[in-house]
Amino acid sequence: CLPANQERFANGKLVTVQFHPSAQVVMTAGHDRSVSLFQVKNFSLNPKIQSIYLESFPIYKAHFSVDGEQVIATGTHHSMFFVYDMIAGSIIPIPKVRGVDEKFLRNFELSPDGSFMLLIGTSGYLHLLSMKTKELISSMKVNGRCTASAFTPDSSKIYSYSKEGKVFIWDVRSRKCLHKFEDEGSLEGKCIAVSKNNQYVACGSSSGVVNLYTTDACLKENHPKPVKAIMNLVTSATCMTFNPTTEILAVASRDTDEAVKLV
Repeated sequence: CLPANQERFANGKLVTVQFHPSAQVVMTAGHDRSVSLFQVKNFSLNPKIQSIYLESFPIYKAHFSVDGEQVIATGTHHSMFFVYDMIAGSIIPIPKVRGVDEKFLRNFELSPDGSFMLLIGTSGYLHLLSMKTKELISSMKVNGRCTASAFTPDSSKIYSYSKEGKVFIWDVRSRKCLHKFEDEGSLEGKCIAVSKNNQYVACGSSSGVVNLYTTDACLKENHPKPVKAIMNLVTSATCMTFNPTTEILAVASRDTDEAVKLV
């Protein structure tokens, strides 16, 4: 296969590469302040569909909405974010969200049902926004600092991983904390993933260890035992995802080259 973005290589670090949820399209976004869309064709040229440029806005993270009609992009040093409406072809700035008092908005998650956007704030705050209006519904707070969060596949719960290695499970509807547990041996929580069939939860820490738990144990026990501890990364685990059939878990570290493992 040829490079997906060969028609427009980025002029800076890429932070996001994502396939469109329903079309043969791949998106790239990064520190060169641009979001680019490419058509994915088999073994032939991958033509560039378009690039949008966000003035003085190096991108921290970009993500397709669940319906594939929007791209949400947050910046490295901004309290605002952008929505690119692909149907209308317009770029909509979302200035300060009322009720969200954050200096920077960087990390976020979108619920699988397309209803919610979760902004991961500082000082342990999690801000739940309506995906439709981009307005604040409610804020939640974990003890310590939240480093990563993940929705369950049915969008009913949120798993939030704190820097201190604790995981808080929230009910989306009531915004109440249902349970919390400690990730075994974690010195500093970095990333978390829930499998598509809701069977497993994976927690990745700064040591590079990824612990795999059953969801049942996470919901009931305060100190659950991992089904498996994955020790293949030697630098901080910064990214994880399950494949759609929950047969493979990809774990990766951005701290060193070629640190991607398929388990």
